[in-house]
Amino acid sequence: MTLPDRYAVLGHPVAHSQSPFIHAEFAHQTGERLVYERIECPLDGFERSLRAFAASGDVAAGRGPACGCNVTVPFKFEVLPLVARASPRSALARAANVLGFDREGWWADNSDGIGLVRDIEQGAAQPLAGRRLLLIGAGGAAAGVLGPLIETGPTQLTVANRTVAKAEELVQRHRSLAVAHGVALASAGLDDCGHGYDVLINSSASSLVGAAVPVDPRVLAQGALAVDLMYGQPAAPFLAWARAHGARGRDGLGMLVEQAAEAFALWRGVRPHTAPVLAALRRRMEAAA
Repeated sequence: MTLPDRYAVLGHPVAHSQSPFIHAEFAHQTGERLVYERIECPLDGFERSLRAFAASGDVAAGRGPACGCNVTVPFKFEVLPLVARASPRSALARAANVLGFDREGWWADNSDGIGLVRDIEQGAAQPLAGRRLLLIGAGGAAAGVLGPLIETGPTQLTVANRTVAKAEELVQRHRSLAVAHGVALASAGLDDCGHGYDVLINSSASSLVGAAVPVDPRVLAQGALAVDLMYGQPAAPFLAWARAHGARGRDGLGMLVEQAAEAFALWRGVRPHTAPVLAALRRRMEAAA
C-alpha cells in the first residue's frame, strides 16, 4: 500500500499547536490519506529543519513523502527567500505560513488573512464590505491579514500601533491595493485612532503578554465585533473587555481553523467543512482547560 503523504508544522515553540488535530479532522472528513506532525525548530535552525523535513521521505523506513508544511512564529518571515514561487498575498505580506514541495520547486502562500476574513464573514456572520475596521498592531500578524481585509472592500481601515512609523510603513506597502478597492487606508497611534468602528481586530501581542487592551473603548461602535487573534486563556481578558463595552467578542480559534482549511485546500485540492472541526476543537480545548 502507498504510504500516506506527510505534512508538519514548524515553529518555536510548537508543542501547543492544534494543527495536527485540525488536519487529522480534515483528512478524516475528506478521505485524504496523510499524516501531520509537529517539528520544533531551534531559533537559529529553521532552514536546516525545513530542508531536513522536505528530504525525509523514506519508503524503506516506512515514511511517505514530505509534501508540504505550515510555518508558525517566529519563522514566517524566513520563508520567502527559500522558495521558487510565492503567491501575491505572501509577497505583499513578506511572510508565509504555507509551503508546498513539488516538481517545480518549493512554493509559498499566506493563508492567515483569508482565514480571518472567512471566520469573520462566515463564522461570525459579520460582513466587512462598507464597514469601518480598526486593526491594532503592525507586526507579522497584521502584515498577514491586512491585504485580504482590504480586498473585502471596507469603507475605512485604520492600522493603529504604538510605533506609528511602523503602522505607516505597512499602510504604504498596501496603498495601491487599497486604492484599487476604494478603501480609505490610514495609520494612527493607539491613543488617537478614532472611534465608532464596526470591527476591531487585535493583532498585537497585548493578550499574549497579559497586557491591557491597548485602545480606548470608544473605538467600538455599539454592537461592534471585536476579534482577538489569540485564543484560549490569553484571549479571555480581551473578550471580557469587549463584552463589558457592548461589543461581540470573538477569539482567534475560528481563524486558526479557517487558515488551516485554506492550506489543506492548497495541498490537497479539496476544501473541508470548517464548522464541525471548529466545534470539535473548542470541545477539545474546553476539556483540557
